[in-house]
Amino acid sequence: MIKIQEPIKHWEIVHMDWVTGLTPGGDRSYNACLVIFDRFSKTPIFLPCHKDDTAIDTALLIWNRVISWTGIFTNIISDRDPKFTSALWTNLHQLFGKKLSFSTAFHPQTDGLSQRMTQTLEDMVRRFIEYGL
Repeated sequence: MIKIQEPIKHWEIVHMDWVTGLTPGGDRSYNACLVIFDRFSKTPIFLPCHKDDTAIDTALLIWNRVISWTGIFTNIISDRDPKFTSALWTNLHQLFGKKLSFSTAFHPQTDGLSQRMTQTLEDMVRRFIEYGL
């Protein structure tokens, strides 16, 4: 087991996960949400997206909506989502000299931070949809 170092500043180490299977909504019929969670401040960013977005789509979304605001992360922790295991995503991380770490849900190494945040978001969104709010 690789021990994840604790961050010493905001947006140095982040967790990323997706909430999928949502009812499409909005002008672009989003049906998923990318959750990016700062390990230092515990601040989440929720980005509407599509569950079939490619690695290029996801990288551009993160670059345009997050990294332009937070700066480039030192470490990204994610489960083994196909978007993150694609050759392009791995190459992008190598180009920027960043490390991509893999974890499983609620693994002690990651404290389950992103999974709990994702589950909370998913519960809230499903309630809004269920009650038509």
